[in-house]
Amino acid sequence: MHHDQHAARYVSKLSNKLRRRIDAFSTRGQMSGSQGRVLHFLLAQRDEVYQKDIEDEFSLRPSTATELLKKMERDGLIRREAVSRDARLKRIVVTDKALAYRQAVMADILGLEGELTRGIAPEDMDVFFRVMEQMLDNMR
Repeated sequence: MHHDQHAARYVSKLSNKLRRRIDAFSTRGQMSGSQGRVLHFLLAQRDEVYQKDIEDEFSLRPSTATELLKKMERDGLIRREAVSRDARLKRIVVTDKALAYRQAVMADILGLEGELTRGIAPEDMDVFFRVMEQMLDNMR
């Protein structure tokens, strides 16, 4: 292994580049980058989503997730609805305003994914995902 090849450094560099790119998305004027990321996640889900899902997906502390979701609610992008079987649980529901951004958000994300993985063989992507899963497990 090359002495200056550190996995953490590479992951960090890529993460920073992705964050900058996401912050430049077409919906930038309407919402923050972190709101856009959460909105994309919500729009892509088939099942009900709760705050815990947001915390897990984005590695957020509960307090950070609460603030972000409160702001998204104030901005009219989501509603938080109580769940009948458990009053402590709040289901996160996207509003019509959020749905209006769906195409722009999806186009941004798909474009970024295409750019990021361009020229990389599917079997190399399989290895990448296996390695990333292992690294994520190692950090739990």
